[in-house]
Amino acid sequence: MVAAAVVLEPGTRIDGVDDSKRLAPEERESLYAAIRARAAAVGVGLVDAETIDRVNILQATRRAMGMALGALGLTPELVLTDFVALDGLRCPQRNLVNGDRRSATVAAASIIAKVTRDRMMAEADRDYPQYGFGQHKGYPTPEHLAALYAHGPCPLHRRTFRGVLVQQDLFSIIVDEE
Repeated sequence: MVAAAVVLEPGTRIDGVDDSKRLAPEERESLYAAIRARAAAVGVGLVDAETIDRVNILQATRRAMGMALGALGLTPELVLTDFVALDGLRCPQRNLVNGDRRSATVAAASIIAKVTRDRMMAEADRDYPQYGFGQHKGYPTPEHLAALYAHGPCPLHRRTFRGVLVQQDLFSIIVDEE
């Protein structure tokens, strides 16, 4: 789980910033550099698969968001989120439905988080090439699920992810039949 927080000074515009899901990988990479160069502050929070399994995906998301805010090095005047509410903030917050389409700072944060995650998946692909992380970036594509069935989960896989649970169930059935 990767979350990011971005502070842009009032009036700062970075052409092309949009919901990260609506941008091509090359556009995200270019905007990542522009955001890093022009933002007043950028913070990133990471939560590993083991923690996600232990606390659930929503709580892990909140943890990563809190870590990203803490990594800013400053207290923002207002926190805008892409819908998820955070507890214990020292400033007001607004939780926007489709925030990454409605707010430049939320969109910028989505780009930072997505590029950071994609880079981590590229590194994971070097460590675990049999899974094809460099192609599917860890999303549950048919190729990823096929690799899970063929190789079982690696340490990066969430054990509570449905594809892993199905794979584990199939493994149990095969073992039980022998």
